[in-house]
Amino acid sequence: MDVQWYPGHMAKAKRMMEENRKLVDLIVELVDARIPRSSRNPDIDGLAGNKYRLILLNKADLADPAGNDRWKQYFQAQGVSAATVNSREGRGVKAIQGLIQEICREKIERDRKRGIRNRPIRAMVVGIPNVGKSTFINSFAGRACAKTGNKPGVTKGKQWIKINPYIELLDTPGILWPKFEDQTVGRHLAMIGSIRDEILVTTEMALALIRELDVRYPGALQRTYQIEPEPDPARVLEQIAAVRNCKKTGDEPDYEKAAALLLDDFRRGKLGALTLELPEEVGEA
Repeated sequence: MDVQWYPGHMAKAKRMMEENRKLVDLIVELVDARIPRSSRNPDIDGLAGNKYRLILLNKADLADPAGNDRWKQYFQAQGVSAATVNSREGRGVKAIQGLIQEICREKIERDRKRGIRNRPIRAMVVGIPNVGKSTFINSFAGRACAKTGNKPGVTKGKQWIKINPYIELLDTPGILWPKFEDQTVGRHLAMIGSIRDEILVTTEMALALIRELDVRYPGALQRTYQIEPEPDPARVLEQIAAVRNCKKTGDEPDYEKAAALLLDDFRRGKLGALTLELPEEVGEA
């Protein structure tokens, strides 16, 4: 299945971010810890230019801890600061202020020498749809100041948010890029919910997830749903449908309902802490 999604508002959002780049000192990029390669918009590097950078592996609680450690090491080896956070529960968020000040230390020192004191660091928060930018901002600020939702496209425009006297954040809409050259990227983005489900074939996405989990985490689905090992992904989905009572009229398995249930369980972490990409796979098709 060819997965592509680039609605017109994303091109507009990208132009808005380019126009506001000159107003910020730092680009804070959120990625999904389960798919750090696929959830990085390649356009962000060009957008960031020579700004300070910070990558946050968000939803780290849903990802394999060993994978989180490997990705942090990978980004740091590229010269980019990285940290893991669970914005929904606030884990790791308190440490971000100190990390931002450390990253921007040269800028703070430069201001001090010029007699400029207590000028806040301004950071643009960027990332793909549904990666948790607004949830992170609310957790960081300690109050509900950015609209959140579990579907892509909730944030429509820019919003400046004062965290404290030292840091201001610019919340921006989630943006993808015009074409996914590698369809693994498109599938992974669809699996985590960064592409509207309405344009996807749910059963095909579920079968792709079953195949991938069978390779990366053998037995995960069997443990979760108490089903028998089965090499055929369609039979696995049929077993899930039976266990979870997904039936049509006449007791026929409702594969679409079972597929939606499986994807929802994956997105919520009910299948376990899973990472679908590792740093050594970067560049692989």
